[in-house]
Amino acid sequence: MNKPEMILFDWGNTLATGGFDGVAGTRAVLNSSHNPNNVTAEEVQAFADKINRECGREYGYNVKELTAEIHNHPFQRYLYEYFGVEFDISQDEVEEIFWSNANPVHNTEGIEEFLRFLKSENIRTGVISNISFTEKALARRINSMLPDNEFEFIIASSEYVFRKPNGRLFELALRKAGITADKAWYCGDNVNCDVIGAYNAGITPVWYTGDMDGKQTPPPFECITVSKWKELKEILLKVHTTV
Repeated sequence: MNKPEMILFDWGNTLATGGFDGVAGTRAVLNSSHNPNNVTAEEVQAFADKINRECGREYGYNVKELTAEIHNHPFQRYLYEYFGVEFDISQDEVEEIFWSNANPVHNTEGIEEFLRFLKSENIRTGVISNISFTEKALARRINSMLPDNEFEFIIASSEYVFRKPNGRLFELALRKAGITADKAWYCGDNVNCDVIGAYNAGITPVWYTGDMDGKQTPPPFECITVSKWKELKEILLKVHTTV
């Protein structure tokens, strides 16, 4: 095992974790809208769920996810125009209101210290996230929660058509970093999207299990598995002394 030049991270349940309440997010959005038909948050969210099913959008563990992304802006535009809901604010602001109210999150335990350790070891870092929200919104959230991060880039699937486990996002990250796959590790909680996706791209996968939201079928191969970031730090220190 070689010491990586760069470690890439997933976002949800890896760098940060928290629950999701779509009705709460939609209710906050409606409170900032013109809603002449008095549609309820529950009605809007039920319709959004129906559209997602029609599009084959199924998220979570042990499911076969789409490998192409649907950007949130056209989705939310269709959703609210369908109900005659109008806004005096931008699509970015609608998205931010929804996301901040639907998905309040906190950093995973020990991630700040681990990122400082990587910096001290001159190990570069970046992010690849499956997310329909804009890259700008994701970067804003990451930078507010991890203000001392030195991520060289934050890749949101919303901006690049593809979703993990499709290898295109991993390949893009390697090209942006200017390194080959054997010099990178990828940390994530989702076996299919993160672990198997990275493995198939030739990147060393790290299965982070500390904040998993449910049970998963383990990957069909041996890989580095940690439940705490300090465990990965210890692994890297041993690699460092043997290289």
